Amino acid sequence: MRRQIILSTALYAVIAVIAIAAYAPGLHGSFLFDDFANLPTLGATGPVDNAASFWRYITSGTADPTGRPLALLSFLIDAQDWPADPFFFKRTNLVLHLLNGLLLFLLLLRLGRALTVNRPPSVCTRADVAAALGTGLWLLHPLFVSTTLYVVQREAMLPATFVLLGLLTWMHGRAQYAEGRSIAGTLWCIAGLGGGTLLATLSKANGVLLPLLAWIIEWVLLGPLYTHPDTLANDAQRSTSRYGLVRVFFLWLPSLAIVCWLLFQGVPDILAGETHGRPWTIGQRMLTEPRVITDYLRLLWIPPPYTSGLFNDQLLASHSLVDPPSTLYAIAFVLALLALGFGLRRRRPAVSLALLFFFGGHLVESTVLPLELYFEHRNYMPAMLLFWPLSLWICAVPQARAGQEPVLLTRVVPRAALAISLMAVLAVMTHARSDLWGNTREQALLWVRINPSSPRAQANAAQALIASGHPDLAIPSLRRGLSRSPGEIQLAINLFGAECQIGGVTPATFAATEQALRLTTDPGTLLSHWFERAIDGAAHPACPQADFSHIELLLEAADKNQRLMASPGRRQDVAYLQGRLALTRGRAREALTYFDKALDQQIRVEAAMRQAAILGSAGYPELGLAHLSHYDAMQASAAKSGDAYHPPFGMPRIHAWILRRQGYWNRELSRLRATLLEDARSKEVRSE
Repeated sequence: MRRQIILSTALYAVIAVIAIAAYAPGLHGSFLFDDFANLPTLGATGPVDNAASFWRYITSGTADPTGRPLALLSFLIDAQDWPADPFFFKRTNLVLHLLNGLLLFLLLLRLGRALTVNRPPSVCTRADVAAALGTGLWLLHPLFVSTTLYVVQREAMLPATFVLLGLLTWMHGRAQYAEGRSIAGTLWCIAGLGGGTLLATLSKANGVLLPLLAWIIEWVLLGPLYTHPDTLANDAQRSTSRYGLVRVFFLWLPSLAIVCWLLFQGVPDILAGETHGRPWTIGQRMLTEPRVITDYLRLLWIPPPYTSGLFNDQLLASHSLVDPPSTLYAIAFVLALLALGFGLRRRRPAVSLALLFFFGGHLVESTVLPLELYFEHRNYMPAMLLFWPLSLWICAVPQARAGQEPVLLTRVVPRAALAISLMAVLAVMTHARSDLWGNTREQALLWVRINPSSPRAQANAAQALIASGHPDLAIPSLRRGLSRSPGEIQLAINLFGAECQIGGVTPATFAATEQALRLTTDPGTLLSHWFERAIDGAAHPACPQADFSHIELLLEAADKNQRLMASPGRRQDVAYLQGRLALTRGRAREALTYFDKALDQQIRVEAAMRQAAILGSAGYPELGLAHLSHYDAMQASAAKSGDAYHPPFGMPRIHAWILRRQGYWNRELSRLRATLLEDARSKEVRSE
């Protein structure tokens, strides 16, 4: 037994070293996309260097009701302020990937022992080697480069860590029960299933699937609780009884609760045709996801040299079973795989487990929740067992409950060659993709070639070309993309910027930018960030069309967009930008009017402070004080009428409570008022 453990562990260690070498080129890449939307919270209220700033930071998450605080906590390993160096974040992600590989190896060892119970030692040894091989195929798979080297997707990796820890702890608890130690078994099982689920969910919402995945493992492979023959009858009875309660409260009920919650969320949305701000309904999403799952499986089993990476917005939703025709075929394929998973439970339990674990792992992110349709990182946890059956076959481990497959010497060499070849091919592909992730410009240009109809890919490539001093190369593809998708604001503003850099924006492009602003759906913070940069540069414009009057025309176009103005947040953004523009042009009173209007859309203290500070910095501290007085009046009125702003349920509400508890906003408001008052007095003295 010890010899086979040493052998399989040494094999895994070699695989881990290969993984480090394969991922090394990508560690020197840059932050990307959602990194910039999530990581700046590290410095949002100053460096995280004391208890008060720690609690403000750790509760600042807005993704999921939980806010993913454990993922936020892990970022403190790499930096305590922003901006920061991406290398350290990517290095930690790689360490976490290797840790997950080790945990998966330990899990496959346990599953292999369950599969080969009562088998000869030689079969058990081969099962241990298969555990290392199955782990290696997952660890080296190139599909997970876009998870491991994309810093923010630590939020996809950490739940997998705690799910694996939870499964291992639970299986250890089952072993305690089998030996008659029912109290220890209960504690271990509760720690694994309860504690593991809690920690995984605090990393990301799909961590809630741990009980369901454990139930799948038990139903397919482990079977009823087995007690050792030497265990006393009373101890065996207590173990069986107590584990029955654990199974009910920590496996069955949580799993059923997840399914019922998804049905409660999804069925009304499907019947009502809800979109939740997406360009498709929830019903259409349900029709589309089998196509997505099918493509995931293609990428997992037949990995191409490169994939679409982070850009999948070109994927069109299914509108019916035959629109597009691949919808029906994909649904039939997925249903056939599910039937195969259930049907092979006794004859090929490893295949059954791999399939059901994969589909179970996709239950949250690939069904009724209004998430984007497609992301590669969603396979990180579901695919963990997917290569185990192949590894068992390569290592000639029989899966049937009875009988034994002989291993002939003539079959050992070709199977070993196949295993080495698979690992080598995956390692080379992972190294190639990692190398691409280490070169942001080449990455952007390759992704736009792979995704020619993706507006995000086109905008990203254009930004890379503009940043490298080649705006002329970005213009043709942006024009083509904007003609196909006239409402894509990211294409319009990048085309505007590229043409401006080469001397002037054509009338056609300016008109197209106005049209995109009138047609765009909610672009989030993209709009306000671009306009802020444009307003800052309008005093010394890079081209004639980037001056104050043209920026004002573009803001008016956004203001006329009814879909955009349906959102209080976007109404606040546009009014704020109009105030910024007026202030930059020297119209301070007009700016105050716009800032007051912006605050009226959502009475938020951070908005009031930012706008008051801008007025003060521009030399109008008395107007900044007036704006804060407007905030006080609106806040008092809203509190009296019951219309005060309340953060959404979950971590945002806890964050607001933390800020109140610390007196953070009151302290910051008092400090800002004191500064503005002092500046106003100094201004009066100078004017006398």
